[in-house]
Amino acid sequence: MEKDLDLITIGRSSVDLYGGQVGGRLEDMRSFDKYVGGSPTNMATGTARLGLKSALITRVGDEHMGRFLIEELQREGVDTAGVVTDPERLTALVLLGIRDDTQFPLIFYREDCADMALCEDDIDEGFIARARAVVATGTHLSHPRTEAAVLKALDLARKHGARTALDIDYRPNLWGLAGHDAGEERFIASDKVTAKLQSTLHLFDLIVGTEEEFHIAGGTTDTLAALRAVRAVSAATLVCKRGAAGAVAFTGAIPASLDDGEAGPGFPIEVFNVLGAGDGFMAGLLKGWLDGEAWPRSLEYANACGAFAVSRHGCTPAYPSLAELDFFLKRGVVDKALRKDAELEQIHWSTNRKGDFSTMRVFAFDHRMQLEDLPGANPDKIGAFKQLCLDAVLRVQEGRPGYGLLCDGRLGRQALYRAAGRGLWIGRPVEWPGSRPLLFEPEIGADCGGLAEWPAEHVVKCLCFCHPDDAPEMWAEQEASIARLFDACRRNRLEFLLEVIPSKAGPVDDDTTAEVIRRFYDLGIYPDWWKLEPMASEVAWEKACAAIAENDPHVRGIVMLGLDASEEALKESFAAAARFDLVKGFAVGRTIFGEAAKAYLAGTLSPDDAVAMMAERYGRLCALWDAARATGENSGRETTR
Repeated sequence: MEKDLDLITIGRSSVDLYGGQVGGRLEDMRSFDKYVGGSPTNMATGTARLGLKSALITRVGDEHMGRFLIEELQREGVDTAGVVTDPERLTALVLLGIRDDTQFPLIFYREDCADMALCEDDIDEGFIARARAVVATGTHLSHPRTEAAVLKALDLARKHGARTALDIDYRPNLWGLAGHDAGEERFIASDKVTAKLQSTLHLFDLIVGTEEEFHIAGGTTDTLAALRAVRAVSAATLVCKRGAAGAVAFTGAIPASLDDGEAGPGFPIEVFNVLGAGDGFMAGLLKGWLDGEAWPRSLEYANACGAFAVSRHGCTPAYPSLAELDFFLKRGVVDKALRKDAELEQIHWSTNRKGDFSTMRVFAFDHRMQLEDLPGANPDKIGAFKQLCLDAVLRVQEGRPGYGLLCDGRLGRQALYRAAGRGLWIGRPVEWPGSRPLLFEPEIGADCGGLAEWPAEHVVKCLCFCHPDDAPEMWAEQEASIARLFDACRRNRLEFLLEVIPSKAGPVDDDTTAEVIRRFYDLGIYPDWWKLEPMASEVAWEKACAAIAENDPHVRGIVMLGLDASEEALKESFAAAARFDLVKGFAVGRTIFGEAAKAYLAGTLSPDDAVAMMAERYGRLCALWDAARATGENSGRETTR
């Protein structure tokens, strides 16, 4: 069978609930961030980010947290065919905190959890046969049922010519050696655990652990003696992690000193959070190992990935993309607190976003002032109308990707609620309609703290009426607001769409929009999306795209707005914009809903007829964009990025 998977990890999966406050007790945490967790799950994610095709064998509960893990893994590109949904057990949870740079309290909620019900029946030979390597962790050797599953997977791996690896991953309380409050404990001697580990070590080609983990595997707290004890029962390459001293690999006999092993360069960085660092290290190591790199190079990958992990909040969110790793290895350390390195953090954010948004057919009905001014309008009727707009989107979408909407949370809250989880791109405005200088909707708050209430799938959209010739005082106020908003978006892990319409603030030429774009980049503001008005010339589009590509090669792209233009005018605008690869589609509103809104709010159009009218117009615009893009591709569109 063709090996279409680089590796399969097997074992723990959990949802990590990370305390959002740093420097206090876990008892005093006020909020928690939710991440993917569990060593094998972390490793599957970390290796996928580095370009390997990874898969996971585990169990999750048939509930919200189990679905969260599966959806997150799929977004990361991890094959989840081996993830079993357990109808009887709950997904494991872990509560974690950062007390200081040496204390990281954590509580495992794993009583009869789903992943500990993994059994031999969950191991499919055909699935194992697809992999070049199978990676196990020590925790699942702690119970006869899960041990049997792991041993079956290892036997099948060896049968089908796959390599095998073990991350010792010793957690004493998961072996029943410590209480619930000792999740942070990393070493308790146990002859029983040592015997269990040593009975399996011969099955592996690679064994990885900290000095303490080799102590438990070797049965002694003398590290060299422990390594020799492991070597006595296994011919595997042994990689010993030494914290700030880096890591060393031993392919043969254990020498007289740890310093005599093969080593890779380390990185002098500030330690912020050691939780999950070993899994990040393992991801980098597996990347090098499976790519056939020499051990010093593999350990360089591993040390770099570990450095990222100890420098950021969370486990899997900290792990680098391949582009980020390559950049870091070429440039080196600039700020020892990597999470404060703005250039590095921008690459981390922009290269780890997930989702295919290469086509954007967006129905924009986030309008507030324009609807409030129509005869017969009131908040309830406008809210009902926005739900009809959503119905039109869903009628055209039919569950397919590449469709989306813009809707506000003040008048369109119920439509936003209904749109959740339907595979739509969802943008949500924050600006007070028509404000110049920029003001935010009251729900956002002066400090943009309201964004903390937004779901992860909502994209923050902000319209800023600005022009290069605006007075310095106007620019200062606008820039301060956008900078505050941008920081809040990143803090809340929300994507940001910046809409600029210079033509509403002054005369425009081929340079106007590009000047505005560059001004925001010069401030250190990197929108995930730009929303731009149709431009009169190809040169203007070229300059705008160049301004974006020169500053952010990883930007999501541009969507073009409509400004209540006729379909014929939009057809021409689409033809011009679709030639540029950065333009992913459109976000058009009044051209679609204008006539229906007037009649519905005046009481002369039924809800069904309103939906039908808007769906027809939205569908026609989608077809016009698709045709324009196809024509642009056939004629060789601009690929400036």
